[in-house]
Amino acid sequence: MTFLGVLARMGGVGVLGLACMVAMPAAHAQSGYTKTKYPVVLAHGIFGFDTLAGVDYFYDIPRQLRADGATVFQTQQSATQSSEVRGEQLLAELRRLKAAYGHQKFNLIGHSHGGHTVRYVAAVAPELVASVTTVGSPTQGSPVADVIRDVLKGTNTTSIAASFVNSLTSVMGWFTGTPQLPQNALAAMESLTTAGSMRFTQKFPQGAPTTACGSGPGVVNGIRYYSIGGTSPLTNVLDPLDGAMVAGSAFIAGESDGLVSRCSSRWGEVLRDNYPWNHMDEVNHSFGLRGLFTPDPVAFYRSHTNRLKNVGL
Repeated sequence: MTFLGVLARMGGVGVLGLACMVAMPAAHAQSGYTKTKYPVVLAHGIFGFDTLAGVDYFYDIPRQLRADGATVFQTQQSATQSSEVRGEQLLAELRRLKAAYGHQKFNLIGHSHGGHTVRYVAAVAPELVASVTTVGSPTQGSPVADVIRDVLKGTNTTSIAASFVNSLTSVMGWFTGTPQLPQNALAAMESLTTAGSMRFTQKFPQGAPTTACGSGPGVVNGIRYYSIGGTSPLTNVLDPLDGAMVAGSAFIAGESDGLVSRCSSRWGEVLRDNYPWNHMDEVNHSFGLRGLFTPDPVAFYRSHTNRLKNVGL
């Protein structure tokens, strides 16, 4: 979805002149506002990328974090793979960054399936992790993934769809400079189903809510856990991705960001689970388009990085 969304965004740049639909970015605070002790590492979701055609997955967020002192790394995992494989890929990247730059720990932020990715690393290599923040991550799975799996199975088109998606994401790998990363659409889909995500949580429960739709422990094994989520599938009619978010929300009971329910986004210390954003607003796409007068996603990442700084991370 994210890769296809980029193509749609490319064609939708012309509408960006309608700036009245987008809240103005927050003014930068004093220099050093985002200067954390440990680097910030951003992990993308399914069909994601670090930078594609000059466009960041976390749109304009790395630049603004760096502007006030943060060290930020955008990582590339397989666009489609299981949570564990993606987690191993991120772990290898962190070890490379440690060897190259001497960083001892990292503040991990994962969007969507990236939430599973960063949780895996924190569970298997806690010595490398200072904090984990999940953003719109389906900790209880996504009913949308359940529906897609069942429809493909019911129409006997699973293998055809998987081959198509694997080919698409393999091409995407060439454009992101990571053709060596393996793609497995079926493994990714299963990881994001309700059953798949629950199995993942059983293996890696650090930060899991202690009650239904509740919060989890804020600190586990010396690692701080945070989460946020959104509850507004439709935020801007000019955004080419909002239609997909609205369609996805039809399969989710209760409030959701279009792909992930409000309760499913909760993990560790819940900073807020009802931002008026959809799943892609959470990473400031498409090109910053969002609802009139809604909070600026970039401002959240800046304030959260400042929060990490203030607790010594």
